[in-house]
Amino acid sequence: MPSLDENPLKKPPLIGALLRVPAMAIHRRLIRELKASGFDDLTPPHMAVIQYPGPDGMRPSALAERAAMSKQAMNQLLKTLEGMGYITRGGASGDAGGTVVSFTDRGRAAYQKMADILLDIEREWAEELGPKRFRELKALLGDLWDTPLVR
Repeated sequence: MPSLDENPLKKPPLIGALLRVPAMAIHRRLIRELKASGFDDLTPPHMAVIQYPGPDGMRPSALAERAAMSKQAMNQLLKTLEGMGYITRGGASGDAGGTVVSFTDRGRAAYQKMADILLDIEREWAEELGPKRFRELKALLGDLWDTPLVR
């Protein structure tokens, strides 16, 4: 058994923490600024549905898989968001009985506000890290995005 001095969790943060901490900061800011912009009924769990690339045209089961949650939990979120006027659920055109999710106008407005907030965060982080380093960071993360390692 390794000693505490050899414990990898006691060394500088591993990649999970290095990605989680900024992601959580983004998440908190999105909720705070959405609430300040009149979307005060949105809570952190709702982000599982309205996160990029949005739910338009997706089936509830695909949304559940993307969010790593049960279909039942996803359907409860969808029911809540539908009741709040952010999404609708209906049949896919040309599809026999399949349900797909679509943004309402209110949902699209919230999604656009999220994009605006994220662009502000990117500008701030580019200023903090320097434009070149921030571009490199985005490029490296984009490279990972396109690999099977993160899918």
